[in-house]
Amino acid sequence: MSHRTFLNRQALYLRPDSARVIVRPFKPATEPRDFNPTDKSRANHIVERVLSLDEQTTANQLTEILENFEGRHRNLLRTFESRADNMEEAFAGHATFSQMQRQLIGAYFMNEYSFEAAALFNPSIVPHPDQTGVSPGGLRFILSLRAVGEGHISSLTFRSGEITAEGAVRVDLPARLASLPEVTGGLLAGDGEAIDLTFKADSDVSERVIFPVTPAQSNGIEDARFVLFEDEGKKTYYATYTAYSGVAIRSELIETTDFVTFRMTPLKGSAARNKGMALFPRKIGGRYAMVARQDNENLYLIYSDDLYHWDGGEKLMSPKLPWEFVQIGNCGSPIELDEGWLLLTHGVGPVRRYSIGATLLDKRDPSKILARSIEPLLRPEPTEREGYVPNVVYTCGALRHNDLIVLPYAVCDTYSNFATIGIGALLKAMAST
Repeated sequence: MSHRTFLNRQALYLRPDSARVIVRPFKPATEPRDFNPTDKSRANHIVERVLSLDEQTTANQLTEILENFEGRHRNLLRTFESRADNMEEAFAGHATFSQMQRQLIGAYFMNEYSFEAAALFNPSIVPHPDQTGVSPGGLRFILSLRAVGEGHISSLTFRSGEITAEGAVRVDLPARLASLPEVTGGLLAGDGEAIDLTFKADSDVSERVIFPVTPAQSNGIEDARFVLFEDEGKKTYYATYTAYSGVAIRSELIETTDFVTFRMTPLKGSAARNKGMALFPRKIGGRYAMVARQDNENLYLIYSDDLYHWDGGEKLMSPKLPWEFVQIGNCGSPIELDEGWLLLTHGVGPVRRYSIGATLLDKRDPSKILARSIEPLLRPEPTEREGYVPNVVYTCGALRHNDLIVLPYAVCDTYSNFATIGIGALLKAMAST
């Protein structure tokens, strides 16, 4: 049976929008090689220039800044003050500052960043924690997306929407503004500690942006695989993601119950030194379980008694079919069906073309493969081959709704779309092993 029989592409193109911006700390370029460390830093020079302004000029400058950036950000004055609060080293040796002077100094050390100007891709999808007002038989969802801006820095952003009882997908328009969270927790204790993020509770979920905050994340928070995890009646959203420093990678875990407050924790153990980890939505035999790829080629099944420590693992799958000869990987957390665990996979074939396939694992013992798709469920169509990285379709997680799999997927590492897949027809098309 052709994949076209049971797969329906939607027409919901989520494209990057350069108009969506955040303000983040700006640091002047490093000093020249002949810089004398006994001299004042560039930051001090900027501070001195601001302090040389009289009170009226300072007030006029602040007014002009607020008028220029009106409607683009919330609480700019408070943001400027917070930036100044973190710059005490540049204030050493200066007299007491007025509140206006601190605000103006803070403005000189901030810059706008268009966090999704280049790409909006690699989505994952989970049920929304609030199903109030959903249509009969429908399901509200939260979609996470990898956003990429200047310098190829990846951050995490969100959308909300609804799937109707019949399987039609609607995505809510994103908020015009975007904001960063308050960051607390282990930052001062070291880069290996957990940190907490808190957004304004009255902000729209699409307004919330999780931008790199630790040295290990400095070049990107990549490919979050969200899953709704249930354990003894408690529901928690977890997502494994790749932290990229520009030199090294490691797997980290984000957790939330409401998508307002988040905790980000580095994972430990030999298996966490790689990318592509995906958590099962519940414990298997009393233990946490992951599908991961430790060797850049095969998939492994890993168990752990500790959610934050992962070692070892046994090989689960290897490239078998021509469309996956280069490598295989998971496409998000396994989805529980009556028939077993449905694991979506990606395969890399000739000319580095990425396709999406499926594997059915035994429900009690996921190390047993019951069936695999012989042909890809989704591969780049002629209209989906152009973009930042040609010939790629990719997802970080789908969900089940009634008799359908709802599959958000990225196209050429540039934009995202949706497809729906009939579960019954999919299972019939898969070959037993």
